[in-house]
Amino acid sequence: MTRNAWTRWPSPEALGRTGISQPRRMLGWAVRMLVIGMLLWGAFTSNRVPLWGAVAAGAGVLVAAAAAWGFFRTTLAHRLLPSLALIALLLGLAVAAQATGFRVPALVIWCGCAVAALERLPVAAALPVTSIALAAYAAVNDDVWLTTAATTAGLALAGYVLRLDAEARGSAQRLLAQERAAHAAEAESAALAERARIAREIHDVLAHSLSAQMVHLEAARLLIERGADREQILERVVAARGMARDGLAETRQALSALRGELTPLEDFLAEVVGASDGAEVTVSGERRPLSAEVSQAVRRVAQEALTNVRKHAPGAKVRLRLEYGEDQVTLDVRDTGGTPGDLTASGGGYGLLGMRERAELLGGSLEAGPHEEGFAVTLKVPA
Repeated sequence: MTRNAWTRWPSPEALGRTGISQPRRMLGWAVRMLVIGMLLWGAFTSNRVPLWGAVAAGAGVLVAAAAAWGFFRTTLAHRLLPSLALIALLLGLAVAAQATGFRVPALVIWCGCAVAALERLPVAAALPVTSIALAAYAAVNDDVWLTTAATTAGLALAGYVLRLDAEARGSAQRLLAQERAAHAAEAESAALAERARIAREIHDVLAHSLSAQMVHLEAARLLIERGADREQILERVVAARGMARDGLAETRQALSALRGELTPLEDFLAEVVGASDGAEVTVSGERRPLSAEVSQAVRRVAQEALTNVRKHAPGAKVRLRLEYGEDQVTLDVRDTGGTPGDLTASGGGYGLLGMRERAELLGGSLEAGPHEEGFAVTLKVPA
């Protein structure tokens, strides 16, 4: 046993009442009331002292009860000197009771001090106190020596068992508190992750919708600067209005996705491709349900890639291929290239960068760059 084990207090959880069942608490109070009753009975029924002596003895019992309560409080606060002072007071009261003829109360106090010291004090302080209390008990007890020895050994064992039980209960309480704290931290982390996911979804929807609107509004501005006819300008404005309407629809769809009401991915891609001239989609591999995060990543990349084609290579043919692999899903979007549009110089934006960050959060990757014909965007995410 290390020095720390000799001087270490039982934990506050072990000395407190937390974790003690209601029946056990009731049993503990019943035992305390029985002990106090025995002490009072011994005080007031003794024939060896006059009435005033019995009253004084009753007052001594009340002092002993107060000292015992104080001992429990000071040990709970890990205050060694007050605890030793109070238990010394109890031992002194027991000696006084024995000297004035109250033998039973004295024996009860000595036994209680022996057990309580082992249960609630550091071992280095408990052993001397318990030894003194049991020695006093053995010295005045008039039973045969074997019975006295068995009783003292049983009291010491009872105190040690109670100490071990209290420590086990304290350890269980600490583990329970740690588990609750871990669950609370996990719940908070999940809530933050969900908030981040919602913010990312709404951001991606708005970024895509507004970017598409900017494409047509910028085209309308250029047409106005060049003095184009009214029909061409109106066509761009109407297209921007359509993009705004589509953005609202996508926002509703994103909110539905957050509620777990996603439309099938293949149907969504067919709708997106159907809205773009010269685009086609193919699906290969064994189709299976995807998580909301993976499905949303595929949808957003497809939208962003098609928007970039309309912006930088208007009129180009687009081939969109969705492939279900064994442990991942791949989306490949390629265009045939074309004459740069009027909006090519309006800025590249950060759409693909955001999609790449989304893919990396899912443990996947996104590659975007020119290929032999035009431009290619390839998304790979675990599924």
